[in-house]
Amino acid sequence: MSDFWQRAFVYPFFLFLITMFVWAVAGALPAALFFGIGIMLRVFFHLRNLEALDRWLADPEKLQVPDGKGLWEDVFSQLNKITRLQRKEREQHAAALLQMKQATSALPEGVVILDEADRIEWCNPLAERHFGLDGERDNGQQITYLARQPEFVQYLAMKSFTEPLILRDTRHGDLVLSVKLIAYGDNKRLLISRDITHLERIETMRRDFVANVSHELRTPLTVVNGFVETLQDMPNLENDMSRRALQLMGEQTTRMESLVNDLLTLSRLENEQNALQEEKVDLAVLLRALLEEGLTLSKGQHQLRLEEESKACIRGSTNELHSAFGNLITNAVRYTPPGGEIVLRWEEAPDGNLRFSVRDSGIGIAPQHIPRLTERFYRVDRSRSRETGGTGLGLAIVKHIAIRHQAQFDIVSEEGQGSTFSIVFPGKRRCSEVTSA
Repeated sequence: MSDFWQRAFVYPFFLFLITMFVWAVAGALPAALFFGIGIMLRVFFHLRNLEALDRWLADPEKLQVPDGKGLWEDVFSQLNKITRLQRKEREQHAAALLQMKQATSALPEGVVILDEADRIEWCNPLAERHFGLDGERDNGQQITYLARQPEFVQYLAMKSFTEPLILRDTRHGDLVLSVKLIAYGDNKRLLISRDITHLERIETMRRDFVANVSHELRTPLTVVNGFVETLQDMPNLENDMSRRALQLMGEQTTRMESLVNDLLTLSRLENEQNALQEEKVDLAVLLRALLEEGLTLSKGQHQLRLEEESKACIRGSTNELHSAFGNLITNAVRYTPPGGEIVLRWEEAPDGNLRFSVRDSGIGIAPQHIPRLTERFYRVDRSRSRETGGTGLGLAIVKHIAIRHQAQFDIVSEEGQGSTFSIVFPGKRRCSEVTSA
């Protein structure tokens, strides 16, 4: 038997012995009366300790654990130890939480903790400024009730947060935010916001500078190229060195003109004021024109084939899509050795999306280069790019046009086995079929 039960039976045992003694001396009635009073005193003792426990449980943070007697002394002692331990743990948790809040408050990004229903659980001061929140007042509110930009609401609803969202129409008119959601824990999410207003201004200045310089270079280049062509056509130009020099001048001015034109194209695509021209694009006509251009560029050195597996048309800009598709075909011709095969394909994917692809049997691309191919002026082989007349901007233009059409630009390639460049359009861009002549 444990010590607790031994001590619990001490009082009843002695009460019973004394009662028996009273019974033997004074009779049954006095013994019964004595036993009843003893039991009542014991019950009163327990009730008083229970009342003290109940009073402490009503406000355990302010009141101390009661002092008890007998068995209750042990109970209150254990309870006091547990209470001190819990209080110490709460103080440690509070200190850790305070440190976390201080750390997140010092971050250069806004941080909002959201639950599974996108309700705000906590936010740091910078997030309050970014989204116009009040950490105490808005706790428990859905973030979409407070940040109501349609693109932000759609971003949350998509549940795909691989890419950040750029928010320009914030409560602060001149503020530009980069917003990203990160899932963690049990259906929790962190909403990270960063002020990129300064970076956007720098990027705008860069685009304006490139556009202005490119525009200013266009006229003198045209003039120089015109005079070079005139000199090349002069009948009395017999010096071979002069002819070679004029030929090189013509090639380089033509290359510079191509570079300027590509820079201007990129500037137009990046200009937020240049809205996408939505029109019904007749893919049958466009693809046949692209095939003819590819054959002309190839000059019979490659086998070009068009596989038109779908008659669907899409909504978008005919000129932009012509430029994007044309760039892919031009790249295929440039980087496929003579005798190689180039296949243009328009098809419907199993998921309902529409895909334009250019597959070649060319030199292929090493895996480490593929992620950077759409960067401006990035070249896998600089010497070959110069020989083929590339500007290093073609795939960057393709990527921007794809983005403007909510499309995905995919590249699959293997060294020595050729490459496949694809633009995958979402099914929502499909329109009714166009009957071409």
